[in-house]
Amino acid sequence: MTIPSKVDPGIKTNISTVHEDKPNTPQNASRPPFFRSTLFQILIVGLCAFCAPGIWSAMNGLGVGGSQSPDLVNAANALLYAFMTVTCFAGPWITNIIGFRWTLALGSIGYPLYAAGLYLNNRTGATWLVYLGSVTCGLSAGFFWSVEGAIATGYPEQHKRGRYIATWFTFRNFGNIIGGAVSLGINHKVNHRGKVGYQTYLAFIAIQCLGLVFGLFLSNPEKVQRDDGTKMEAPRGIHWKEEAKTMWRLLRSKSILLLVPLFWYFGWIQAYPGTYLATYFTVRSRALGSFMSAVVGTLATWLGGSLVDLPWLKSRKHRAIITFTLIALLNSATWIWAVIIQNEYRHTNPVLDWGDQRAFGRGFGLYLFERISLGLVENYIYWCISNLSDSPGDQIRYSSLLRGIETAGVAVGFGVQAVPTALIATASINFGLWFLALPFSYYATLQVVRKFERLAPKSTGSQSEEEGVVAAVAN
Repeated sequence: MTIPSKVDPGIKTNISTVHEDKPNTPQNASRPPFFRSTLFQILIVGLCAFCAPGIWSAMNGLGVGGSQSPDLVNAANALLYAFMTVTCFAGPWITNIIGFRWTLALGSIGYPLYAAGLYLNNRTGATWLVYLGSVTCGLSAGFFWSVEGAIATGYPEQHKRGRYIATWFTFRNFGNIIGGAVSLGINHKVNHRGKVGYQTYLAFIAIQCLGLVFGLFLSNPEKVQRDDGTKMEAPRGIHWKEEAKTMWRLLRSKSILLLVPLFWYFGWIQAYPGTYLATYFTVRSRALGSFMSAVVGTLATWLGGSLVDLPWLKSRKHRAIITFTLIALLNSATWIWAVIIQNEYRHTNPVLDWGDQRAFGRGFGLYLFERISLGLVENYIYWCISNLSDSPGDQIRYSSLLRGIETAGVAVGFGVQAVPTALIATASINFGLWFLALPFSYYATLQVVRKFERLAPKSTGSQSEEEGVVAAVAN
């Protein structure tokens, strides 16, 4: 069923209507070659996410890039995310010119330069390559972030989106797992504060160089076939003015406006956990934190994806609301705990190492719960986005808009932390931003579940299925 072009000027969107968890599969639908399937595309974007942002996260999971002083890397990350904000918003334009495949591949080229800057600083103390790498990574990573989100949310079938988004995040978290394991093996005897061994960065640079290679195996959306036999269309060559009008229309939509506070919160808080880890934990404890944060983050994102996808309740509406409630309760408890512990640490300024189990457990447990909460929130955000439209053309716009907002929040967060700012103040702001975003997030959830209701079969026949889908996408 093809949605009329008036829903999205310049974009024709193929949508397969799904009632609850039963995909609409035509009997004569032929199975596509595996390399053209949605699963293969998710695996490719996952591998790229592992090599590029996954390994980047592994470095920052060590505590602000594994450096001895948080201030340099916090300033560099603020610069990186400032450039990312611009290129995230420009994602639809670059994809319109060169396509999803090349945007993903070329978007990964700045990550090795960022790691090279940290390596040079570790060996010689030079800072120039740290800043150059941050600028280069920011320019390319904005394109990468916008297109990877569009692939993960726009390519899959509706009844698989929560799990495919979890698959994407799992690959990214494996960057943290492997990077953390490598760092833990190199630094496991360093039971004091300081910087990680320089060999850590050599391994990271080698892995990040593979992102460009893996990206070339992606298929553009018009070549991909879903398992219900439908194909996607995201034609290129759209005039830049038409693209700008469409972006402006989506930016003013109710769904996006309701998600803005949650995305800003999610971006802002990312400077805090790494700075917290670098401030209070020994080198080997930071390496353990990088490893364990990826493990618990992976489990959290699969929990979130499974709760909204698997039919443990018949109604997707009820599954969505209950999942949101669980995330809200866990996140609220985590930030209350963070403010209490941070208030204690500003007086005691501890040096936490796993050799002192009692003191270490409380502080390290807080760090892990922050990572669990982040994993659940991130999966839920992208699950909401994925249900706003089935069109990769629209998904690149949604992803670019919201990731641009997120990166702006990250840039401000790292900039504030680089001043530097007392961690009790940062934790308190995080606490306030979460509770500010909470009611907006709830109404964003209601927007998604209303779409489920519009797509459900109508017993009265007062509204056709096609009318319901068109209304859902238009909103």
